[in-house]
Formats: sequence, structure tokens, C-alpha cells
Amino acid sequence: MEEVKSGQKITKIQDESSRDLSPETVQRLIFQSQEAKKKAYCPYSQFRVGAALLTIDNRVFTGCNVENACYNLGMCAERNAMAKAVSEGHRNFKAIAVASDVRDHFVFPCGGCRQFMREFGTDWDVYLSHPDGSHRKMTVEELLPFSFGPEDLSKKKIPHTPNEY
Repeated sequence: MEEVKSGQKITKIQDESSRDLSPETVQRLIFQSQEAKKKAYCPYSQFRVGAALLTIDNRVFTGCNVENACYNLGMCAERNAMAKAVSEGHRNFKAIAVASDVRDHFVFPCGGCRQFMREFGTDWDVYLSHPDGSHRKMTVEELLPFSFGPEDLSKKKIPHTPNEY
């Protein structure tokens, strides 16, 4: 099933599981991340990355890396896909697939992307894939153990005065 929203194609995957995805769903998600990779804008590094993010209600948002001549202003594929989903009102995710052109080992999300993923929980899956579709499944928790998240901001702190700074 496909639908058009805000001028972009959003694919909805039929997978009723709440946590573990069917092998077919995983392969579709990986395929969509590979397709997103083809749109990458990476004239400096020539390192294409694509991502396909599956929301809790089975919508898929894709993203690719977008580089910039001012290197630190670039956008990673994973954050691109998550920002698209959040901008459409989605904040609960099942999984994300990440694709690159590297064949001999899996490419992991950078530290910034891991922290960005962590903002939306630790118990969702990350599929790292090779160009041939083979993959490795991890959770956000495994990628960023002992992480800092939104719940840490509400933990009890010692009182201080502004003059202490």
C-alpha cells in the first residue's frame, strides 16, 4: 500500500508485529534504504548512505546523506529519515535499516545519529546492511549503551545558585 503525503512518497508496510519484524519486512526495509542511498548527495566523501525508518504504525520514511562544503553542516541519512518522520508527527519507531556501498563490513551509524536515535527510545531495531541485502540486527541500546536520554533530565539534582557559574 502506498500513499502520497506532503509531496513525498511514503510506503506503508503490512507488518502487524509490535517488535520482531518478519524476514520479508526486513528485506523490504533494507531495499528501501538501498534505494534511498541512490539519492545521496556526497560530492566530497563519495560515501553514499541511505536509511529507511519504520514507524510503530508501519509507515516508512527514507533519508540519504546530504553533504555540504562546510562539512559540519551535512546531514546523515539516519537523522534525515527520523527528522522527516518527526515532522509528519511520528515519534515511535520499530526499526531503521542503514545501507552503504561497503561490502566487507557493516557501516555503523555515527555517534550523532546514535544519540539522535536514542532520543526516541532504546528498544528498537537497527538493521545494518551490505549491498547484497545481508544484514546484522542490533538495538539502539546495543549501539549506545549507558546512554543519556530525555528521562535523565528529570532526575533529582543538587540545588545550585546562578552565581555558581
